Amino acid sequence: MTHTVEKIGGTSMNDYVAVRDNIIMRPPREGTMYGRIIVVSAYGGITDRLLEHKKSGKPGVFSMFADGINDESWKDALQALKDDMLAINQSLFGEGEMLDEANAFINERLDDAERCLSDLKSLCRHGHFSLDAHLATVKEMLASLGEAHSAWNTAALLGRDGVNACYVDLTGWRSNAQVPLDERIATAFRDIDLQRQLPIVTGYGHSDSGLMSVFDRGYSEMIFSRIAVLTGASETVIHKEFHLSSADPRLVGKEQVVPIGRTNYDVADQLANLGMEAIHPKAAKGLRRNNISLRVKNTFEPEHPGTLITSDYLSSEPCVEIIAGREGVYALEMFDQDMVGNVDQYDRDILACIHRFRAHIVSKDINANTITHYLFTNIKTIRRIRRELEKQYPEAEMNQTKVAIVSAIGSDMQVSGILARAVGALAESRISVLAMHQSMRQVDMQFVVNEEDYAQAIKSLHRSLVEVHEHTNAISLAS
Repeated sequence: MTHTVEKIGGTSMNDYVAVRDNIIMRPPREGTMYGRIIVVSAYGGITDRLLEHKKSGKPGVFSMFADGINDESWKDALQALKDDMLAINQSLFGEGEMLDEANAFINERLDDAERCLSDLKSLCRHGHFSLDAHLATVKEMLASLGEAHSAWNTAALLGRDGVNACYVDLTGWRSNAQVPLDERIATAFRDIDLQRQLPIVTGYGHSDSGLMSVFDRGYSEMIFSRIAVLTGASETVIHKEFHLSSADPRLVGKEQVVPIGRTNYDVADQLANLGMEAIHPKAAKGLRRNNISLRVKNTFEPEHPGTLITSDYLSSEPCVEIIAGREGVYALEMFDQDMVGNVDQYDRDILACIHRFRAHIVSKDINANTITHYLFTNIKTIRRIRRELEKQYPEAEMNQTKVAIVSAIGSDMQVSGILARAVGALAESRISVLAMHQSMRQVDMQFVVNEEDYAQAIKSLHRSLVEVHEHTNAISLAS
């Protein structure tokens, strides 16, 4: 029997009734709700408070803990989070024995975590021990709490509602063995009968090498992908709170956007580069190599087939499928006359510095004497990178500008004159193009614009490149 592996996003997890009725009770195939593995994220907002806010950078428990050896503010943050996690339990279970069991489960983990952090703080007050050496482990431990909470609750609630669900804990909590992730997954599923049981799996898995150092907040998608590959899934599904659409409906309007019916992993990679992940690129790599399709569905519109992402898909006719972009990008420019004929060395040094400070590169320009990197990070990191490069190249001129990047993306965009049409649409809206990029692979075009022109640029390109085709239910409707 073939099976699917399905992941439920954090916002969807906040609505248990929708998860039960629209996902669990509406399986992708006729006849049975089994033959599936369900991987769950933490409830929406919980991981932000455990670590730090993904978008704003507002510190969570981990950031507070890491920032000061004598500061105890992390304890207050952990207690406030504990109160809110127990309030979630109250809303889900009401009064009674199940609530007591749910509270006992998460209380034990939170109390264990607090003791570990307190002991580590105490130990690191001695000169022979460095807190920095343990922060990666601390971050992994705290991240695991959110997924364990939501997975345990979901399995218990589904059991109450007549589903033969089982809780599968990949967090390695209190485990003495440091094992590779693949081994942990294989062991967890060894005795599970997918034809009769519905595994509810933590979206975090502990491994001997750690996940967050490589995948950061994309760790749950990596767990989802590895489970699919190792168990030989026929298809994967990600349940989100929105459709993968031709643009952000908040910018161009709900009536103008069109759901994407089909696309490929190339398009998914371009979206991930702009911070609009359908799936983390490294997670997609495993699915792509094993020819496993991915379907992205809207939890709250279960009748819609969603977006089917495969390796080999190309649109029947070349076209633009999605207009997307990113605000808050810094253009970091280095000009040096000595760069002529030596661009490769400059580029290596700049990339090493960017990598050291963990800034995300969205795009870059190179000519004979200038290299510009477009970075998504905070101003503090930009200043650090700039200072280091100015030390290394004291005669170079460095400039930084805050910009936005807007991109037209499609599985096949080999349309004659499409670049001219896009530039023309921006010119008609009086938007200055600061830079633009189009690769020979013909899957995206990027336009660098002033940050204040971001929303209008999205609207203009969508109107000119997508709306003119008058799509109805979806672009290439999925089956």
